[in-house]
Amino acid sequence: MSSIDPAILAKAQSWLDGNVDAVTKSSIQKLIDENPTELIDSFYQDLEFGTGGLRGLMGVGTNRMNVYTVGMATQGLANYLLKCFPGQDIKVAITHDSRINNTLFAKTTADVLTANGIKVLYFREMRPTPMLSFAVRYFGCKSGVMITASHNPKEYNGYKAYWEDGAQVVAPHDTNIIHEVQQITSFDLVNWNKNDALIQYIEEDFDAIYLEKVKSLSLSPAEIQAQKSMPIVFSPIHGASGKMVPAALKAFGFENIHVVKEQIDPDGTFPTVIYPNPEEAEALTLSIELGKKVGAELVLACDPDGDRYAAVVPNEAGEFELLNGNQTGTLLTYYLLSRWKEAGKLDGKQFMVNTIVTTELINQIAAGFGVKCFNVLTGFKNIAAIIRDLEGKESFIGGGEESYGYLVGDFVRDKDGVSACAMVAEVIAYYKTQGKNVFQVLAEIYHQFGFYKESLISVTKKGKDGAEQIQKLMADFRTNPPKEMNGSEVVKIVDVKNSTITDPKSGQVEKLDMDKSNVMQFYLADGSKISARPSGTEPKIKYYFSVNGNLSNPEDYRKVEAEMVKKLDGLRAYFS
Repeated sequence: MSSIDPAILAKAQSWLDGNVDAVTKSSIQKLIDENPTELIDSFYQDLEFGTGGLRGLMGVGTNRMNVYTVGMATQGLANYLLKCFPGQDIKVAITHDSRINNTLFAKTTADVLTANGIKVLYFREMRPTPMLSFAVRYFGCKSGVMITASHNPKEYNGYKAYWEDGAQVVAPHDTNIIHEVQQITSFDLVNWNKNDALIQYIEEDFDAIYLEKVKSLSLSPAEIQAQKSMPIVFSPIHGASGKMVPAALKAFGFENIHVVKEQIDPDGTFPTVIYPNPEEAEALTLSIELGKKVGAELVLACDPDGDRYAAVVPNEAGEFELLNGNQTGTLLTYYLLSRWKEAGKLDGKQFMVNTIVTTELINQIAAGFGVKCFNVLTGFKNIAAIIRDLEGKESFIGGGEESYGYLVGDFVRDKDGVSACAMVAEVIAYYKTQGKNVFQVLAEIYHQFGFYKESLISVTKKGKDGAEQIQKLMADFRTNPPKEMNGSEVVKIVDVKNSTITDPKSGQVEKLDMDKSNVMQFYLADGSKISARPSGTEPKIKYYFSVNGNLSNPEDYRKVEAEMVKKLDGLRAYFS
């Protein structure tokens, strides 16, 4: 007991003394008596809005997802909405994915909002994140809330807050909401007196409205018609996209769709995978097995809330190969720009958006087509901010991030795994009609614009100690940056947090014109780029590696790729 910070004990005691339910009080007392480490992790800080909103382990305490932290966050959101839109008709759209406590947290959010006189548009059934984003704009809402922890493990849940443009909240609204939440120092300051009369349900007919918008993105209906029987496998990995992705594929014109039956039912325990993350090859095991059985030419999967997607395709040896987010982003970017150019629609008023840890090949492709490509911080809310700023002036074609997120068109303002799955299928069908497979197309792109290869490692450091270790790692990068990595000299250091670009050799420092974020980037003499970034939604620090070179002959694709993988392995070893 003596090893526990008195301030943490005081926070725990305030819950014991407060107006919380008996089960919660019993759980807190048990932590005090039996598990001081867990008590510390549960109360040492308050959950804050990061790049993904409110997200954390479920349990009791200020640093956990529970009805009280959800209620307090919602009261803060309600207070801010009432300040921003005084006297106006305020509506908030709400839905959730398949996670444990999904309806409990969604209903808690709705109850607190209606208690504050705010109307709620509540999805009758769980739906993917992009549909929530679209609903905010379609119904003229001032905000939206998606209850999800995206691709996190089953122990997590979260709360994504959206603003009236359908994008996740950004400055100044994010910090202002946090400020309002911080004013809710007692459960007694939360208005729990719900008003069900203020709830309106979004019914199944909204699906058709969204799917019609998705269908409008298709650029090659004739080629899809020619390849409509192409076998496609899909898995929602027990999440919220099991209905919408197959429907989107059918809306595009694909007819031979196979859904992984073991993963079709929504289940927050995610019983068939270790992590419900399509970035992890293990999560795609059942999908690939089905793909082999049916001779699939494309295997697709989405994370639980349907904003991320993964694509697996057979390679030249007939083996299924997982494309990473940079590869699918490259293919989509090249395809979209090619088709827009062929249609004579590129007139200098279009743009793409890329994030600073995503392959720079996307920037090279955009430049090759004479289209602007903006670079923004990680997080789709930053992509959406550019779309909002240019709305009515220039047209957004597409953009994404390496973590399996992409957006085509602007009717959604978050990454959209539903439309991305349909568009990837269209890309496969289009090039198949030309007699090309994915890797032949990638080789042509690399030959024309440069061969880029990327890799990522995530180092997990849990709890209070882990958070402190991550802070120290980033501090060390700033005070004692590496001089070389993998035998190549560091020639440029970008510190996004301090807005500086430094030449280590001359010591010359330039100002970086970008919003601040805790990211460090190291550029090497051989063209490699390494980015270090603590996750905003998980107890991890992520290292992003990118190498590049020339592909003088597309036939040498695999040979040059092997050389790049060797270089990536050297960089990974440096940080392991």
